[in-house]
Amino acid sequence: MAAWLRNYGLYSAWLVSLVATGGSLFLSEVMHYIPCNLCWFQRIFMYPLVLLLGRAALRDDRGIVGYALPLSVIGGLFSLYHYMEQKVPGMAGIAPCRTGVPCNKDYLDWFGFITIPFLALIAFALITAILLLIRRTPEEAEEVEA
Repeated sequence: MAAWLRNYGLYSAWLVSLVATGGSLFLSEVMHYIPCNLCWFQRIFMYPLVLLLGRAALRDDRGIVGYALPLSVIGGLFSLYHYMEQKVPGMAGIAPCRTGVPCNKDYLDWFGFITIPFLALIAFALITAILLLIRRTPEEAEEVEA
């Protein structure tokens, strides 16, 4: 498994970001679901990952982890907050969306817990986990610098 992850981890992370980006575009452009403010923040952190991870996968550049990991973690935190705002009573009143679509609106709610922010959270968590598993070891970093 470790060898497979070393060889295909960047492609896997890129594929997750590509599916998440495609899914968000499908929901907004085809299904005509209007993104709320928190959805836009999640998009801001997901969309660049498609380009960064795609380029890194083609070049087998695990050095991208230092740049992609913060985007993934921060985007995941936005997703977690958004999901909590939808599912935890009382959270919607802490910092509500003042304009446009309310952030606590569920466009889809599968099985009582799968919502759009939950799907984004899963994508960010997968990308984060993959990036943490494939990051360079200190020995590899020294070899690159030498």
